[in-house]
Amino acid sequence: MDPAPSTPATRHRPSGTPSAKPSVPALPQSDGPLWSDGSVDPHSNEFWAQSNITIRTSAQLTALTVRLKVAQTGWVSNSGAWRSLPEQDFDLTVGTQNGFLVYTWTLKQGRTVPTGEWVFAGQYNHQRGGRNAKDDRYTILATAAGRQRAVGGDFAALSDGAG
Repeated sequence: MDPAPSTPATRHRPSGTPSAKPSVPALPQSDGPLWSDGSVDPHSNEFWAQSNITIRTSAQLTALTVRLKVAQTGWVSNSGAWRSLPEQDFDLTVGTQNGFLVYTWTLKQGRTVPTGEWVFAGQYNHQRGGRNAKDDRYTILATAAGRQRAVGGDFAALSDGAG
């Protein structure tokens, strides 16, 4: 097969080798009115974890897609998801892709996100013992005042063995 084009695009992952991940440019933690942070919930335990994505917006959002990617580090499987915004305003998909469990929340057409601070959380079972979240990441695409914004980040690895 012919290899993928050699010019990487910001939102496309190369389909080649596993080492392709570092070539994807990192998104900033803030962009205009949008700010984000990723953290492993402190209530995670040796069999189960929850990854929290917190977003703050100082402007109403007319489009929003939040994507959480949890690296397959051993027996990682979906055990739920939630968000602090109304459930009926979002479509949620959960699946696996390229060694990740992927949660995607998409704001439905015609709905909006008000200014404020909001949390999106993916819950998953994992192999017994401490799970290192160093390869997990998230991206957020949003539209505020007619302008597209993009933020993203990763999750700090826990040192206490939880999560």
